[in-house]
Amino acid sequence: MLAAFLTTLLFATSAICGYRTAKQVGGVEANFWRITLATIFLTGWAFTFGHGFMGAPEWFMLSGLFGIGLGDSAYFQALPRLGSRRTILLVQCLTAPFAALIEWLWLGTRLNLPEILCVGVILAGVAIALAPGDHIKISQRDWEIGLTASVFAALGAALGAVVIRKGYAAIAAAGMQVDAGTTGYQRVLGGILIPTMALLIFKSRSAHAHGPAFSGDTLQISRDKWVRIWPWVLINALSGQTLGVTCMQWALQTTQAGIVTAIIATTPIVLLPMTRIIEGERIGWRSLTGALVAVGGVIALTYSR
Repeated sequence: MLAAFLTTLLFATSAICGYRTAKQVGGVEANFWRITLATIFLTGWAFTFGHGFMGAPEWFMLSGLFGIGLGDSAYFQALPRLGSRRTILLVQCLTAPFAALIEWLWLGTRLNLPEILCVGVILAGVAIALAPGDHIKISQRDWEIGLTASVFAALGAALGAVVIRKGYAAIAAAGMQVDAGTTGYQRVLGGILIPTMALLIFKSRSAHAHGPAFSGDTLQISRDKWVRIWPWVLINALSGQTLGVTCMQWALQTTQAGIVTAIIATTPIVLLPMTRIIEGERIGWRSLTGALVAVGGVIALTYSR
């Protein structure tokens, strides 16, 4: 449970930094550099203190393909159409029940009644806190695309989490022990392919539409921009795909995917005071009420186990 709580804090930090980065360079490029730096960091760990490709790398790379590659790519398609609050609400609230359902159908792992009730309380609290106001206007086309992308993002994250559980089961069956940093490295290897392809396609289309821009003024502006945002990129990579993923791997090594993803679903709650301090976003009574409900559900879930 401690690992899941740490994952929540790290993912919240990553979201703040990722938002700052995406505002400057766009979601596709921000996502690519986050995963690229995380791959470098985790590679260094895996081949110094870790175990390299030991264990069940095929399962963890498959998990990265679903969760990091497909899931995050879909998430970044939903963001500009639904807004951050709706997207986070949909993805986080759908991931936990999807993970529990997939794990039950595939691995036969069931939640008991108190755990199911606690998961429901957590998700209800997140929904209360983050449900956007009715004044937000979204076109029918954007709503349909954003909703579909959010569902795919949640499915990718849920399936990725369950595949991690399958990987740890394979390691246990082989009588081996592999640290979470190593499995995180194997997972991010499977997730980097799709963001790389997306960035190449994006850059190719941009160059085709606007032509290459290699003038001295353009390069100076780009260099100055990267100097400003590089600390945010670095912290984003460390807190999200490096330490955050490692803690999530650690949590899933011992705890069911439905419970881990339910705790991580409180990430938007943790974001509330962060956005208040950093972004100046006002926190209303509904947000505070939802936070109390969600935290109460997490506490109850901890005692139920």
